[in-house]
Amino acid sequence: MFKLKLPTDPRWANIAEGNIEEILTDHAWCEQKAATNAIGLITMLPEYPEIVTELLAIAQEELEHFNQVHEIIKKRGYTFGRTRKDDYVNELVQFIQKGGNRDDLIVDKMLFAAMIEARSCERFKVLTENIKDEELKTFYRDLMVSEANHYTTFIGFARQLGDPEKVNKRWEEWLEYEAKIIQSYGKGETIHG
Repeated sequence: MFKLKLPTDPRWANIAEGNIEEILTDHAWCEQKAATNAIGLITMLPEYPEIVTELLAIAQEELEHFNQVHEIIKKRGYTFGRTRKDDYVNELVQFIQKGGNRDDLIVDKMLFAAMIEARSCERFKVLTENIKDEELKTFYRDLMVSEANHYTTFIGFARQLGDPEKVNKRWEEWLEYEAKIIQSYGKGETIHG
């Protein structure tokens, strides 16, 4: 569905399961950042009320996910740590086109959001298929569906706001770029690490 060029090695789930507290804290902050990103997109698109409405729903859903992860952390007696730097996302940010016109920037930011949702969904699938923790298997299966829906929404907005043929070409470029950088990840106790 996402056409990611390099799948996550299933052994990453073993790394993640080795420190669930760290994974959950990192995951919670990823959800908060996703909500913030959706709100940032809203500020760029006031002339599109239907898109704003959908982005508001995504932001609210991401905050609900943040809350759900936070509740799991509390229930398990873990410590909710400080926000984490996400090197993967920071590398993706570097690929957003600089200069150009506003419409191209908005399309690229939609593709940026779609890429993060696609990889997050793929990582949640790896967790679902490979960890022993039954509660988290179910939790990540549910989130996997949500992330897939967000991916579809962001790709759809990019195609709505830009020329679909150009958007599809640019998405291929995003996929190639992401394949290069993801090679450095998959060895850490973070959602994208």
